[in-house]
Amino acid sequence: MSLAFCGNENNSVAYNVDGGVLNNGCFLDALNVVPHVFLLFITFPILFIGWGSQSSKVHIHHSTWLHFPGHNLRWLLTFVLLFVLVCEIAEGIVSDGQTLHLHLYMPAGLAFMAGITSIVYYHNIETSNFPKLLLALLIYWVLAFIMKTIKFAKYTEHGIGPRQLRYCITGLLVLLYGFLLAVEINVILGRRYVCFANPTEVKPPEDLQDLGVRFLQPFVNLLSKATYWWMNTFITSAHRRPIDLKVIGKLPIAMRALTNYIKLRRAFEDQKVTPPGPKWIWQALRKAFGRPLILSIMFRFLADLLGFAGPLCISGIVHHISKDNHTIQPPMRLLGIYFISSKEFLENAYVLAVLLFFALLLQRTFLQASYYVAIETGINLRGAIQTKIYNKIMRLCTSNMSMGELTVPQICNLVAIDTNQLMWFFFLCPNLWAMPVQIIVGVILLYYLLGISALIGATIIAVLAPVQYFVATKLSHTQKSTLEYSSERLKKTNELLRGIKLLKLYAWEQIFCDSVEETRGKELTSLQAFALYTSISIFMNAAIPIAAVLTTFVVHVHISEDADLSPAVAFASLSLFHILVTPLFLLSSVVRSTVKALSSSKSFPFSSTSFLPRRLQPLKVVNRKRPPRDDWNNYTSQGDPEGELPFHEMDQGVCFKISSGYFTWTDGLPTLCNVDIRIPFGKLTMIVGQVGCGKSSLLLAALGEMQRVSGTVVWNRSVKVSRLLLFHAKRGAVAYASQKPWLLNATLVENITFEMPMIKPRYKAVIEACSLQPDIDILPQGDQTEIGERGIILSGGQKQRISVARALYQQTNVVFLDDPFSALDIHLSDHLMQDGILKLLGEEKRTVVLVTHKLQYLPHADWIIAMKDGTIQTEGTLKDIQKAEPELFEQWKTLMHRQDQEFEKVTDDFKIQKNMTVLERNNLRRAMYSREAMKTEEDEEEESVSSEDDDNLSQVMRQRATIPWRSCNTYLSSAGVLLLSLLLLSQLLKHSLMVAIDYWLAHWTSQVITAKKEATAHNCSSAQDCGFSHSWYLSVFSVLCCLGIILCLATSVAVEWTGFKVAKELHQNLLNKIILAPMRLFETMPIGSILNRFSTDTNTIDQHIPTTLECLSRSTLLCVSALGVISYVTPVFLIALLPLAVACYFIQKYFRMASRDLQQLEDSTQLPLLSHFSETVEGLSTIRAFRYEPRFRQRLLQFTDANNIASLFLTAANRWLEVRMEYIGACVVLLAAVASITNSLYNQLSPGLVGLGLTYALMVSNYMNWMVRNLADMEVQLGSVKRINGLLKSEPENYEGLLTVSQVPDGWPQQGEIKIQNLSVRYDATLKPVLKNVNAHINPGQKVGICGRTGSGKSSFSLAFFRMVDMFEGRIVIDNIDIAKLPLQTLRSRLSIILQDPILFSGTIRFNLDPEMKATDEMLWEALEIAQLKPVVKSLPGGLDAMVTEGGENFSQGQRQLFCLARAFVRKSSILIMDEATASIDMATESILQKVVMTAFADRTVVTIAHRVHTILNADLVIVMKRGIILECDRPQALLETEDSVFASFVQADK
Repeated sequence: MSLAFCGNENNSVAYNVDGGVLNNGCFLDALNVVPHVFLLFITFPILFIGWGSQSSKVHIHHSTWLHFPGHNLRWLLTFVLLFVLVCEIAEGIVSDGQTLHLHLYMPAGLAFMAGITSIVYYHNIETSNFPKLLLALLIYWVLAFIMKTIKFAKYTEHGIGPRQLRYCITGLLVLLYGFLLAVEINVILGRRYVCFANPTEVKPPEDLQDLGVRFLQPFVNLLSKATYWWMNTFITSAHRRPIDLKVIGKLPIAMRALTNYIKLRRAFEDQKVTPPGPKWIWQALRKAFGRPLILSIMFRFLADLLGFAGPLCISGIVHHISKDNHTIQPPMRLLGIYFISSKEFLENAYVLAVLLFFALLLQRTFLQASYYVAIETGINLRGAIQTKIYNKIMRLCTSNMSMGELTVPQICNLVAIDTNQLMWFFFLCPNLWAMPVQIIVGVILLYYLLGISALIGATIIAVLAPVQYFVATKLSHTQKSTLEYSSERLKKTNELLRGIKLLKLYAWEQIFCDSVEETRGKELTSLQAFALYTSISIFMNAAIPIAAVLTTFVVHVHISEDADLSPAVAFASLSLFHILVTPLFLLSSVVRSTVKALSSSKSFPFSSTSFLPRRLQPLKVVNRKRPPRDDWNNYTSQGDPEGELPFHEMDQGVCFKISSGYFTWTDGLPTLCNVDIRIPFGKLTMIVGQVGCGKSSLLLAALGEMQRVSGTVVWNRSVKVSRLLLFHAKRGAVAYASQKPWLLNATLVENITFEMPMIKPRYKAVIEACSLQPDIDILPQGDQTEIGERGIILSGGQKQRISVARALYQQTNVVFLDDPFSALDIHLSDHLMQDGILKLLGEEKRTVVLVTHKLQYLPHADWIIAMKDGTIQTEGTLKDIQKAEPELFEQWKTLMHRQDQEFEKVTDDFKIQKNMTVLERNNLRRAMYSREAMKTEEDEEEESVSSEDDDNLSQVMRQRATIPWRSCNTYLSSAGVLLLSLLLLSQLLKHSLMVAIDYWLAHWTSQVITAKKEATAHNCSSAQDCGFSHSWYLSVFSVLCCLGIILCLATSVAVEWTGFKVAKELHQNLLNKIILAPMRLFETMPIGSILNRFSTDTNTIDQHIPTTLECLSRSTLLCVSALGVISYVTPVFLIALLPLAVACYFIQKYFRMASRDLQQLEDSTQLPLLSHFSETVEGLSTIRAFRYEPRFRQRLLQFTDANNIASLFLTAANRWLEVRMEYIGACVVLLAAVASITNSLYNQLSPGLVGLGLTYALMVSNYMNWMVRNLADMEVQLGSVKRINGLLKSEPENYEGLLTVSQVPDGWPQQGEIKIQNLSVRYDATLKPVLKNVNAHINPGQKVGICGRTGSGKSSFSLAFFRMVDMFEGRIVIDNIDIAKLPLQTLRSRLSIILQDPILFSGTIRFNLDPEMKATDEMLWEALEIAQLKPVVKSLPGGLDAMVTEGGENFSQGQRQLFCLARAFVRKSSILIMDEATASIDMATESILQKVVMTAFADRTVVTIAHRVHTILNADLVIVMKRGIILECDRPQALLETEDSVFASFVQADK
């Protein structure tokens, strides 16, 4: 058939121009082609040739700078225009019928091409800023508008009205072209590029000038916004290189925490009239963040309404196919061309398929836009609230912290949990409004389709909704109790890991392991309930729709004899039920989230008065043009007690003075009374007095940290004001070292410089003054080593010296040192006093206020303040006090004399190497095996990622690209064969049954139609009269549905049970593996890392993996079954499926990697944020003393923004995936619809199967999304299994011996004779030996001392007795038994050791002395008496049952060491090893102990590893070691008499 523009009928009226050219319809259409051809010819050359961009003068993101006004409106109008043109094309094709009249659809086709060209052309011109080229578009809109108006006018003239669809379309096009013309004129008026003398200059937005901003969602054009097109390069690049903070860049200004905080603060200020409370908070939140939320709700409404297009179109398509005659009425002919009405247009199945496709595209776009806007608002809100809480914390009264009114965990909960609850509420908020609308519309449509029976089905769903809510609340309760048990278990695990060395040496690991297992048992009972409720929830989600559909159809068939159960009705109602169930599932989580958000808002401290110890002054508005730090300085200005005072005339020599001051911590009695002091300028002032007399309080009162009851604190105005000053106050920055050292989670060098510029000579001098160099040398990365909460664990003395070093390094005029010598031994104290305080600070003429108990330093003081019971006893120089208070002076003199003697004892240089500091360093050195350590898999992965080698990188990328199947295998195999097979079988059967139910429905409804046709043929009044009965079909349908419901229950229980069993199994294996692991593992792997396996990873396996596994298996099987059904209905669909499957594969591949990186990034950026909060709370007084509030606020903003940008990118990545998957899903629907319609019209496919295919096609897009999302989640979660599996592979110690327990004599070892024969020892097969061919013989009851320099192998010697190290040569024989043959547990339980680190566990004193519960009370009291602890324990409430806090914090270091001695005495073994055990005990106590050891252990063998050589002078035998070999071994007297004896030189040095 030949083609012709106006048709090829011979008698065609189309060519008749008798009534004038314009009255010919075909000519009107031809006229309309002109503008489109013009545009295509003009723009194509320009688009292809391209041009140099004018914007290149400024470095910006070119493709995102939108220059022209009316930008979004133009895109919207263009989208509408394209949709209307598609309708025009469709209308032309449908009305054309059999003959080919090209003019009916060809002009519309050209218009469609021109529309697309116009927007592409516009986009290129806009981003390149060439406004003059827009003239082509202006001409096009004018021409198109004129041509369409002529056509519309002619239609009206000839009486063609709104009943004809083409008339309506033409009218719409006139309007659209008119609007677009208006937009174009608006650009000319805005940019003045023609008709005006000077065009407007435009500057790019601030964000786009900053190339660091890579989150472009707010700046890109509408299409890119809706489809997240700008994310393409970002997501594909994740495949080449892992995503880190550098890659994601900075946040746009509008999304930064500071911007949102200002917004929120203004909203709060506007609320000032109303009384503070939760309502006040909600009103402020609504004012600050309400607008985007309304936009999100609006998008959600549109999406939900468009969602109903699916069922309606299915109904229309199936109805069209079911009709007997498919002939279309001949269209009307007017103006020589054909017209059809909109009703006829919408009755066409193909038209409905295309409309369904567009409705789906739009619905999915709106839905994702709604999600995105809600989540972005939630993230912005979280940042603002966190900043607001931080600002409050910065103004917290120190007493709130010390009095326990507000604890660090409370604040962390506020930041981590409560702000997230609010954020989640914002995410789910649109659901709150959209759900009722969705439910109401759904029920109305169901009623329209099925009548009264629909209401009964809907009632079932509604009745079961409260049950779901009940289950959801139960779930959150069980989750809470699980959390409590797991934190208790973690506390015990933490103790077990921290004391693992002691537990192994005493063979107590099993006792502690059982204790952890007991708590785990309780946790598992709670988890069991959690699993049960989760499975009920999953079951209800799956079973409710089946039950509702079953009830509805049963009632529908029974109510009316001649029930209309055509496929159109059945499958449309099936789809509607699926839509209806969704909001009801969400209901429970939305309600729960709302309740949580309401309770969280009550816990926010914005309205609490305890947070406002200082009087607030009105806050100024921020100036946006300044850099952020200036902003802080401007608007965080608060009044400070000292700042409010008038200026006082002061003596130039006084730094500050307090006059008749009364200060208090709480509202009770004043802590400091009648304080009158003046601190001289540039001098050293010392504050002395007994413990608890208020020395530290005096410093804090001067800093303004205490609440002033009366009196004045006046600082000298000549003090140099720090440029960082927040407000005009009298006090500048003060370098303050608090009594309890406070460190940042940062490197050692950052802790000392504390944000000051690095001045090398000064830094070196400070390090030298604080004797930190030897400690720095030991650390793995020197002074670049991370210390603080998350870093290397330092001792008290090391922390103290770093804290003092920070105060010395600062260049403030005033330095406050609060008892800096408390944790230092006498040598370090003296060195610090001489080099640090007197030399470094004295030379700089800085004002130093020093609180100390070391009275021997008083002669150095220029001014002394003596305190007693919160008042000033006396002040003045030492001479003044000698005259005024002779008694006090005498008292001081005696104490000074005693301390000086102590000092004289330890003057020799070698002694410095033997004191407590050396011990600290030894501990550190032992903890530092990490250099040749075995690394965890994680670390190895990270290391290889960071290595720049490209081969390495590509290998890592390959690893990242693969799904961790091995971990999956580990996880599933832990469940056991039975559960696994039950799980697989039930899942497969359930999904097969689901398909069977729907297939039976298709068969049944198709039979109804056939019966009706037959009834019409046989002239029966209804199908029933002709012998057709629903009952057989209904009974099969009912049986299938009931089976389906039972299988839903089986699968949900199977999944949760599998998860529960695996959780139980993996934790048990991990715990058993860890307690049997060799000591080497704990020395090479950070304890925090092992603890993470027990906390985060175990939690993931307990609670998250089962749910993800269920969702993943369900969505995958639903996808497979849906695609299977569609392919069965229309096999041709398989051909089209191939390209879609390829697209899906690549989308999920790229997404999974980006998603995993972003999830890890989000988690890892939250940690610094939380620790910054806890750090700030702990160091509040220090930060405020230094006047560093702005700096810390600035750091908070950086941490918050880093966390928020990771969250935003993760959200955008999820939307990127979902939009693409939804579009592919829409294509599947379109293909399935077109294929099944064609198949039905030409191959007589039954209408029931068409309905079935379309219903399943509609589900595909939802499930594809979930499949990929869950796959990505599963991959991240399986990382936990992989890490735990890594630990499970570690080799345990060999606990078995050649002898059985029964073969070892009961009292062994009775004599305590030790023979060491040719012994060589190493820590690991990969390391060098630490003891080489050692031979020694120790007789029963001998007291042996071992000495030697650090690293000589003394401790390794003691560990060899317990087989804690690898004895690869030689042997140790104790009482004629080679210890290598003994079972490890037996060997360790028969010997005793006292370690140098005193370790106590939380529990009773009785438990700490004797966990095995074997000793009687008399034995315990006897041991305590020997250890000098009886009076201490007697005085405690409960005596032996008194509680010990975690780590024994409620006892001093010395007391803890004594408890460890008592513990060794309780175990009456004949061999005792003391490993530098008296390190933290003063000399007096130590000498008592030495006597005790000699008497109480007179008949036992005692091996002492000595750090003070004089402690082993009374030993029977001394062994001197060097580099793992024995240098000397003899009686001490004999060695002292030998001239060149090493031991003699040690003793000489120790005098």
